[in-house]
Amino acid sequence: MFLSQIFSTRRSLLNTTGIATLGIVLSMLLSSCSSPPKATSTIPPVIGSSAVNPNAPLPGQPVSKDTPPLPREFRAVWVSTVANIDWPSRRELNSDKQKAEALAILDNAVQMKLNAIILQVRPAADAIYPSELEPWSEFLTGEQGKPPVPYYDPLQFWIEQAHARGLELHAWFNPYRARTTASRHGLARNHISKTNPDAVRQYGELLWMDPGEPAAVQQTLNVISDVTRRYDIDGIHIDDYFYPYPVKSVHGSELEFPDDAAWNTYLQRGGKLSRADWRRDNVNRMVEALYQRVHQEKSWVKFGISPFGIGRPDRLPAGITGFSQYDKLYADVELWLTNGWLDYLAPQLYWPINQAPQAFKVLQNYWLEQNKAGRHIWPGLYTSRIDQTEKSWQADEILNQVDAVRERGGSGHIHFSMIPLTQNRKDIRKRLGIEKYTSQALVPATPWLSSGNQAAPQLELAEDKKSLRVRLADTPNTRLLAIWKRTDQQWLFSVQPASKLTIDLINDTPANTVNQIVVYAISRTGQESEKASYTLR
Repeated sequence: MFLSQIFSTRRSLLNTTGIATLGIVLSMLLSSCSSPPKATSTIPPVIGSSAVNPNAPLPGQPVSKDTPPLPREFRAVWVSTVANIDWPSRRELNSDKQKAEALAILDNAVQMKLNAIILQVRPAADAIYPSELEPWSEFLTGEQGKPPVPYYDPLQFWIEQAHARGLELHAWFNPYRARTTASRHGLARNHISKTNPDAVRQYGELLWMDPGEPAAVQQTLNVISDVTRRYDIDGIHIDDYFYPYPVKSVHGSELEFPDDAAWNTYLQRGGKLSRADWRRDNVNRMVEALYQRVHQEKSWVKFGISPFGIGRPDRLPAGITGFSQYDKLYADVELWLTNGWLDYLAPQLYWPINQAPQAFKVLQNYWLEQNKAGRHIWPGLYTSRIDQTEKSWQADEILNQVDAVRERGGSGHIHFSMIPLTQNRKDIRKRLGIEKYTSQALVPATPWLSSGNQAAPQLELAEDKKSLRVRLADTPNTRLLAIWKRTDQQWLFSVQPASKLTIDLINDTPANTVNQIVVYAISRTGQESEKASYTLR
């Protein structure tokens, strides 16, 4: 099995034949590798969904002059750096080749009409950006602590190039993993295992920061605060690695996570919780603090979590079985949703629609029902399961899951990961573009992070009458322009970065066919302004 397949398969846990088999699978896979007010919103029709397309007039009828609602759907993809799953494709690529691969990923995302990239910036207590807190990642340069050559800032490059294409860039952190078996070289002097070894545990073949150690928690909070402060990111994203997935010993028993030191300190200070509840409390307090930290740094930055897709055992729907993240990873995801300690939840629903014990639609409904604070629910789709193995999914599975999300009024989804889309496995990239993403779409708004109204743009015809000039009253807060063009036949929708303040009237439509332009300024949190309209004829 290729290493990339091992890492992506770890996420799926598809084998449900029993706890012993599950433990073996987990061992194999691991060895390889916040309470604001409740907010609700009406989701506009998704272009390309099964709903009636507002662009298309009835045969023989003129196009309505009423502006259609803005299409909104989170269409994102995880870009993994760990083990070089997605980017860079190999360690030790020079900077020019790294940049070229990044641009190819971004251009493919635009071509597919995606609107967000979730880039893994901290695979294992390391960094793919210059940091005073953690060393350069060996997955970037081949040696931990070694900067790219020629020197550049990869995260800044990704952000600038994503924004230039109208894409959001979310920085993805692994909260506690400190070393994987995919690592080939020694640890740098400024790695936490060297600077604060008491906060790090050896677990099987892994190194893991102990969530019960205040120094480990503080390290993660400081690292994420630092990135939020220094970079113009659109989101902070953490994955499902809290306490580690269980590892089996050579005798087949499950290894206990070695946190006796932190546990005994807790008891000596008068702690009364059971060990399992104490572990969950450690994770809960980290998640709450992280949500607060991110928004203290920048109120508009979204905070998202992508946990394992099966929730608490005592709340599971009838017929659903499987691994308990509540009991094994000590992740009380339902509590985080109830308390609003996140802005979006991306449960990893990495099972087929017809796999009854982990049925995709049943689990999707479960998480929607847990969403007491009205946050975004954007499921993770296991697109990487489309491969060349005997267990490969067909492209229809992912296409049908996109439909399933939309059928329940869902406002988005995330593909794991970029490589099956880049490779267009079984025509998945082509078919998503033709069948599901037939128009661009905006990221759904996050109104609970907003304050004030977005000012409408002003429009004026250029002297050559081939374009419109756009003037923005609220330039720092405006991220995108959402544009409707009305022709005799249809309304055409597009999105462009707010740095581009001209709208072409000629090149992307047949000559002299545009009758009206309607433009909205879109804020950092996705809020739309009042429309500005310009009639041409």
